[in-house]
Amino acid sequence: MNTDIIFSASQVNGRTRGRRRFRLTDISFALPAGYIMGLIGKNGAGKTTFFDYIMNETRRYTGEMCLDGRDIHEDHLWTLDQIGFVSEKNEFMELRTAEQNAQLLGGFYSDFDMALFEEMLEQMEISGKKTLGKMSRGELMKFQLAFAAAHRPKLYLMDEATAGMDPVFRIDFYRLLRRFIQDESCSVILSTHLEEEIEKQLDYVGMLESGRFISFRENTPERGGVQG
Repeated sequence: MNTDIIFSASQVNGRTRGRRRFRLTDISFALPAGYIMGLIGKNGAGKTTFFDYIMNETRRYTGEMCLDGRDIHEDHLWTLDQIGFVSEKNEFMELRTAEQNAQLLGGFYSDFDMALFEEMLEQMEISGKKTLGKMSRGELMKFQLAFAAAHRPKLYLMDEATAGMDPVFRIDFYRLLRRFIQDESCSVILSTHLEEEIEKQLDYVGMLESGRFISFRENTPERGGVQG
């Protein structure tokens, strides 16, 4: 498998805007292409804040974070173009169909492939004519995954995307995700608190505790683990 580094963080610390303002500290790790990293920690540990550091156009930290070798805030529009974001919070238009969302929002990406989006919906048995407001949680996650994959990102960011999923569907979700990252030579950072995911699905694990990044380790999932 490709060992090129897709995403790295070096001595990242949140900027302070007041004594009691929550911030992250001591974040340093490197994630190679083709792997899934789990960002774990209790609620309030800072997982969503970490994603916000990456997605927000304002640099809210010191240190450096790089995507495919480029500082993420050197050209933040490029960075967003290279990220597929999947979240438990639906950021799409609920009154529009899956196809309408893709047609309207896909234009914000430089390489959005509508044919690929439709093909993936079909493979996941999701109707492109269905409005998002009528979709189940699992269907919404499939839609978001299809939308993200259709612009071929270098990095997927998934904020509690699998929380509340049916266990059977969660296995299928990871199967699809594995296929995407291996075919496209990209990687995933996924926040989770689910022990089963940590044991069976993650190649690397980073742990946050009260905003501090306390460890980063290679994992060996029960499904077979990281192959050297």
